[in-house]
Amino acid sequence: MNKPISDFIEKYYLHFNAASLVDAAKAYEKQLEGGSKMLVSLAGAMSTAELGKIFAEIIRQDKVHIVSCTGANLEEDIMNLVAHSHYKRVPNYRDLTPQDEWKLLEKGLNRVTDTCIPEEEAFRRLQKHIVKIWKDAEAKGERYFPHEYMYKLLLSGVLEEYYEIDLKDSWMYAAAEKNLPIVVPGWEDSTMGNIFASYVMKGELKASTVKSGIEYMTFLADWYTDNSKDGIGFFQIGGGIAGDFPICVVPMLYQDMERTDTPFWNYFCQISDSTTSYGSYSGAVPNEKITWGKLDIDTPKFIIESDATIVAPLIFAYLLEM
Repeated sequence: MNKPISDFIEKYYLHFNAASLVDAAKAYEKQLEGGSKMLVSLAGAMSTAELGKIFAEIIRQDKVHIVSCTGANLEEDIMNLVAHSHYKRVPNYRDLTPQDEWKLLEKGLNRVTDTCIPEEEAFRRLQKHIVKIWKDAEAKGERYFPHEYMYKLLLSGVLEEYYEIDLKDSWMYAAAEKNLPIVVPGWEDSTMGNIFASYVMKGELKASTVKSGIEYMTFLADWYTDNSKDGIGFFQIGGGIAGDFPICVVPMLYQDMERTDTPFWNYFCQISDSTTSYGSYSGAVPNEKITWGKLDIDTPKFIIESDATIVAPLIFAYLLEM
């Protein structure tokens, strides 16, 4: 089989973070071969970084079994799907003055590092359709998780007229087709979460129409219990709540539910450029997680201190034998 990317990294990625990348990829592959499942957590703006171009195929090939992501990643993949041509790249973003930033705001361009998301074509285009889905559910007395509403939005076909990229490059569409389990901690701080909150404040929707973070945790606890027979690994892209929230399900089950037969996560890898400092959990080395009852002494542990937009596609390419 022709595997130019996999062969390249095995030949040249031999030391330091490069070697960690190869070791983590091989261990991920070994997890899957042994029947273990894998959680992938997405922090930052990985959807706006267009990770969907390769992550969608990871989903289609069953190399991830549950996702934990921020509300931004949940919605921004769909925004890229429907408004890609309206995005503006700002390669000189480091040189922008406050006045330059204000001009972008006035144009309805919300900047994420070197990429501006177009408010009217992205946020508002989704808003008019998702609000109808929220209101229809409430009228029927139904409640769903944030990601389930997004699945309904995608599978309903109402966005098809707006598609601007190949559908196979949307990881959210791939996830919706498989009804992949997702947990979205802190969804309220996303754009769609803010919009939902505004409708609650206006009295047009009830807060209970969207299921809460506590319900996400109990959902994850049940999923972990049902799927941990052959082990579950944890592949973390970035830091923050997307990783902090799901990894806690193990000590919660073991300590708070007193289910002492709950297995630890049996693989852990984090891609992060956050440094270890006083109280910096995102930069903490994996061994610290042993003290919190999340990882075992012999859990395979990897930390790749680098840019996730470079590292994650390479690891996924290795898993896809590209």
